[in-house]
Amino acid sequence: MTDVGLTHVALPVRDLGASLAFYKKYAAMDVVHDRADETGTRVVWVSDGTRPFVLVLIESAEVRHPLLPIAHLGVGCRSREDVDRLTREARAEGRACYGPIDAGYPVGYFVLISDPDNHTLELSHGQEVGLTVERAGGPPG
Repeated sequence: MTDVGLTHVALPVRDLGASLAFYKKYAAMDVVHDRADETGTRVVWVSDGTRPFVLVLIESAEVRHPLLPIAHLGVGCRSREDVDRLTREARAEGRACYGPIDAGYPVGYFVLISDPDNHTLELSHGQEVGLTVERAGGPPG
């Protein structure tokens, strides 16, 4: 199978273990690939298994340019209650959070949460990205 279309986003992370735990908890992503590259740098791919897409976490001594609120990773949740629960858990862990906010259609109900390296993860309910793509004629193919 040849990959076509958007397959991944890569992020530098300082503490791979902390990042893996964060994306497991807040985005339901599990490790699908783990290796050391030719320089010895650890590279891990995580996926939620819903589509052929991975988040590539690359161990780095520093993160100079984290994804900040307008640049973010977005994850759809099954319910507003899931967004609320994860927001409470993130706040209890001392994570920076913005929201939740109900922005109406097409944005929906969302919160922005900082990961261990200050990359921003958006959790949302009601954005209907899949439906919007379908109505636009679906993915090319």
